[in-house]
Amino acid sequence: MQRASQRRPWLTAAVLLTAAVAAVAAIVMLTKPQPREAFHGLPHKYSYLQADSSSKVQLHMMSVAPADIVLRSAGTPLRPIAAYGINGGFFYGSDLLSVAILNDHPVNGVQGAYGSGWFNAKYPRGTLVWDGASGTMSVQVVSSGDDLSVTDRGHYWAQGGISMNLQHEDLWQATAATEHLPYADEQRMRSGLVYDGDGKLWLIVTPSRCTAEAFRTAILETVPGEEREGIFLDGDGSSQMNAEEAVLTGDSRPVVQMIAVAGGS
Repeated sequence: MQRASQRRPWLTAAVLLTAAVAAVAAIVMLTKPQPREAFHGLPHKYSYLQADSSSKVQLHMMSVAPADIVLRSAGTPLRPIAAYGINGGFFYGSDLLSVAILNDHPVNGVQGAYGSGWFNAKYPRGTLVWDGASGTMSVQVVSSGDDLSVTDRGHYWAQGGISMNLQHEDLWQATAATEHLPYADEQRMRSGLVYDGDGKLWLIVTPSRCTAEAFRTAILETVPGEEREGIFLDGDGSSQMNAEEAVLTGDSRPVVQMIAVAGGS
């Protein structure tokens, strides 16, 4: 009995050490890009780019044709979903608080229903719109799908967020405040959606904790193309990406909506 008692402190220390190592490993898994072999075999309809800004904000970017984007509901962390893409707009619980509409159908319910993706809740906010009939993209500040200006209601998608105003350095901060960008001055993981004058769309996530200004500056420094414009998406633990080259898991929280590349399940 005495010998068993003498062993217990060593056993306890070993258990604590094992738990500490496991905790560190879990943190690393959440924050580092992770290869995802399960994506092999999916149509690879995007190009991948990784770049660091002058302030060491690391951007992971997927370039895709807007016609190959599918807005879809998620309800889980992105990692288990067999589709390439990134997280979408803001949400609370199971309610989507940003516009997310595909061909006039909100992705999380029906037209006019709260939390369906038909509305930008509370405030008119920057919404990136692909007009499939005209082949153009724009950022429109709207409250709901009813406010969208598109050529054909059966051939478009609209993703809500917060205006970046990449072409208007003197306006972006005031506009972001008016549209109520959450935690703009805090160090958070972030995500966004940017297009350029040649019609290329970039799905962007950073695992670097940074302010909204630092994220926007990193985009201006590193995203290729001219006449770029875009929106901030949901951020922090929701900042997630599924790519064959890297998987960013945020804090592995379930997200309500995904901006997916066509061809996934």
